[in-house]
Amino acid sequence: MFPASLRAAEPSSVGGAALDQVLGLSVGAAVVTAVLVYVAWAHRTHRIEWFQRLGDALHARTGEPGWASIPALFVASSLVVALLGFLWDVSLHAGRGRDEGPLANPAHYLILYGLFALFVAGMSAVVFPRDGQRPGIASVRITRRWYAPVAGIFIAACGFYALIGFPLDDVWHRLFGQDVTLWGPTHLMLIGGAGLSTAGIILLHREAEFSEEWERSADNHSARTLHKLTLSMAFGGLLIGLSVFQAEFDFGIAQFRMVFAPLMIAAAAALTLVAARLYAGPGAALFAAFFFVIVRGVVSFIVGDVFGQANHVFPLYLGSALLVELLALSRLKERPLVFGAVGGLLIGTVGSVIEKFWNDAVFQFPWPRDIWLESLLTVVPVAVGAGLCGALFAVGLDGRLPVNRWVGRSIVVGSILVTSLAVANGLNATVPDDAQVRFTVQQVGTEDEPEVMVQATTTEGLVDAHPTWVQITAWQGGGAGVVTQQLRRTGPDSWETTSPVPIGGSWKTLLRVQDGRMLTAAPIFLPADEALGAEEVPAEAEMTRDFVPEITILQRERELDTSPWLWGVANLVVLVCSLAILAGISVAVARVSGAIAREGRRRREALESGPGGGDGVDEGSGAGRA
Repeated sequence: MFPASLRAAEPSSVGGAALDQVLGLSVGAAVVTAVLVYVAWAHRTHRIEWFQRLGDALHARTGEPGWASIPALFVASSLVVALLGFLWDVSLHAGRGRDEGPLANPAHYLILYGLFALFVAGMSAVVFPRDGQRPGIASVRITRRWYAPVAGIFIAACGFYALIGFPLDDVWHRLFGQDVTLWGPTHLMLIGGAGLSTAGIILLHREAEFSEEWERSADNHSARTLHKLTLSMAFGGLLIGLSVFQAEFDFGIAQFRMVFAPLMIAAAAALTLVAARLYAGPGAALFAAFFFVIVRGVVSFIVGDVFGQANHVFPLYLGSALLVELLALSRLKERPLVFGAVGGLLIGTVGSVIEKFWNDAVFQFPWPRDIWLESLLTVVPVAVGAGLCGALFAVGLDGRLPVNRWVGRSIVVGSILVTSLAVANGLNATVPDDAQVRFTVQQVGTEDEPEVMVQATTTEGLVDAHPTWVQITAWQGGGAGVVTQQLRRTGPDSWETTSPVPIGGSWKTLLRVQDGRMLTAAPIFLPADEALGAEEVPAEAEMTRDFVPEITILQRERELDTSPWLWGVANLVVLVCSLAILAGISVAVARVSGAIAREGRRRREALESGPGGGDGVDEGSGAGRA
């Protein structure tokens, strides 16, 4: 239908990276690692002092010891860079498809820097204390005279977990082809490690408050003000990290059922905002939400307007933050776990309604009545569980975890199970048998930039009166190549475009239908792909196409006929690593909480036994919280 000059250029490989790029990355990582190991060794053996002086300078400025202030500086910078790189990477894949290799994608350099700096942040907390210094009251003994803050170990683990996602991603591509989706298992490792590291920074701040260096700076008002500001920003960073999981919805190219959108928004809001308000005090939830909006807004502007890539929007969370702040005016704040459960309930219901108004105004596709009931049944229990976990995090930071350890364990395990069931429900999608769509295509573009108007008639009764969406998606056309359009219904089984959609070149243009659990698609135009051995699927004036699973088109590069046991084992490895990280934050919070509780008892006993022994004790938390 179109001349050969408009066909796609020779495609890149669908397997792993070229060996020269693998070798280059390996050598680069080895050199950087060797330099960092030398710096750590030289610092601990007093062969260099500049690292100690850096920590002392930051301590004078922030009031926090170097083993806390240096990692905070690293994490703040690394996460901003990684966030920019990640969202730029998503936009590049949406606009131009798969990479020619990890070194051919400029966004990967930002991601690699951010994740490596995250690992360095954790390790700096681990190696900074020397000469037998015990950082904080929850430190972990590594050798006879080497102690490290438990939060620093957790941050380093998050960085390592995220970093190994890169080589595992290459292995994944070699085994299963390229999964051009944010929700690839190894991609989730990159996101999860970076996102959870902010919880580690909050925990590290708390450890710093129970150190000799912090006590010596107790009268430094500016340092404490900066500490409070940094803490609130850390909660905003946690909200940013948890919100990245839904980035495909932000770009309007979600490859999963719409029910996931309100689910992920409510879960991130409930966990973060409840914890922020309970621990950081009045206004902290709103500050975290505003911080989220500002950072995501700046990154969206840079990716879309400065870099010229696909535009994206994001949720606000402001309504949920206001609900949490208002709830804190009640007496429920004195019962944190009840506060968390009620806060999660409010966010899952009222907060979701508020987000729906924003979503329907700025996102590509509204939340239709087709998902309302299912969303209510899944979002509410997940939000309640997330709110309980947020409250548990807050009371852990205050040294007030439930005396019965099984209460906390049951909340964490129960929330993971409820969330897992909700995710499994969302992934449960069906494809109709023997369903087809008849297209009438009218050319309206130019020879250089072909565009078409489309009329589509589906199998009778395939789509009900209120589907989630009937849309045309065209993506990977080069540059900011993403076009999505909700079709206008013209009859019980017929729809039409309201504006032209692109085809030809490297565009992948398809009709997508989601109705209840049905998630299916039919191709309108697909380019030839020599690397896949796939022929062109041309657009014709009149054509009939079968409905197929969306993944066979959107993730055309995937190897869908691989061994089921190999696929299962690979996913199991990622699952085990992910559960280990969740267990890590749970253990770290429990350790810090227990140490704070013991310190609170010690200070109370000192106060009772003589004057001056209880300076700074907060009877409400029993921990002397700053």
